[in-house]
Formats: sequence, structure tokens, C-alpha cells
Amino acid sequence: MFIGHWSAAFVARAMSGRSPRLGTLFVAAQLVDWAFFAFVLLGVEHMRVVPGITVMNPMDLYDMPWTHSLLGTCGFAFAFGAVVWLGMRELFPALVTAMVVVSHWMLDFLVHRPDLTLAGIPPKLGIGLWNIPSVEIPLELALTFGAMWWYLRRTDGPPVPPLILAIVLLALQLFNWLDPSPAAGAPVAPMALMALAAYLLTTIIGWWVGTTRRHRR
Repeated sequence: MFIGHWSAAFVARAMSGRSPRLGTLFVAAQLVDWAFFAFVLLGVEHMRVVPGITVMNPMDLYDMPWTHSLLGTCGFAFAFGAVVWLGMRELFPALVTAMVVVSHWMLDFLVHRPDLTLAGIPPKLGIGLWNIPSVEIPLELALTFGAMWWYLRRTDGPPVPPLILAIVLLALQLFNWLDPSPAAGAPVAPMALMALAAYLLTTIIGWWVGTTRRHRR
């Protein structure tokens, strides 16, 4: 799952004007991947390139106990929810933010091969829809753009910013799907940096979109 993670941010913001801003929720939706790729660069967690390990994704995510265990994800959710609570002094937006963080593990469970854990140790879990493109591709697009459509229906604002966001999301996802797989054993640092750059770009645009829209009364 890539852009599909941001569906949770759209849904959370659409639900209530009391939810955190869209930019904050964009960070929450991908928080554990922000951490994972940073940890890869620091040598805390590890991945390697194994072409064919799944049909759609060549990454062997063999060591990510801190970010992609359910327990670790809940830890990130608690921490980020606490930050939001400190900033807003309201429980509701903090809980919404935490739920968006946890949604990352739930969505990954659908697409990952068994490389997720409950607490950083086996058993490893994952349904593996990355091996079934005919299911994963329409699912990811439907989640992302269905949630975005609902968010736009629940808010008012100029059409250009969300159109730009939609184009960027689709372009990044197509690049992710169509870019040739790197060779086995290729260095992972460039992949991690590209992922972080994509998250940063999309979050900035998501924040911009959020500043241009207001909930309908």
C-alpha cells in the first residue's frame, strides 16, 4: 500500500471539523513509513531488494520490528496522538490522529506478504495482495480517490489545489507500479531517500489543500 494510506487521512478529516488539519493527518497516515525509511538509513531496521519476492514490490522487508509490528505502530500512534493533544488540548483530535496512525498497519496487512508482526517476533502476517495486481490496483485507487471524493464533498474550497494533489498522488503511484525493479542486492539508501522525498512532497501539498478548504455547516 502506498497512496492508499492517505485514504485514512481524507476520511478522518471529512468526518469532523474538529479533526486535525489535513497536513497533520497526512503525516499520521504514513508516520510508520517515515520512521521505517529513516531507520533503514540509520541501520536500525533493514530491507533488501529481491526481485520477484512479490509481483508488485521487490522489497524484502525482513527486519522492521519497531515500525511494522502492531505493538510498535500503536506506540507511534500514542506518541503522535500525545503531540496532537499537547498542541490542541482536545482528546477527540488526538484519538483521531492515533487511529489514522494505526490504520497504516491494517492497510499494510492487506497487501504485504507475511512480514508484519504483532510484537516484533514471529508469527509474521500479511494477506499478500501485492501478489494479486488485479485486486490490489483497483483497491488502492478506490480507497484513495473514493476517500478524497468524500473529503471534497464534505468541504468547500477552490478546485485547483485538490486537483493538483490528485495528479501528484496518481503520478507517484504509477511511478511506484511501473518503475523497473532494481537489481537484486541494489543499495537501499536511494530507495529510502526517494520514499521520504515522496512523502514530504505529498504532505506539503496535502497541507496546502487543507488550508484552502473549510467544512460545510
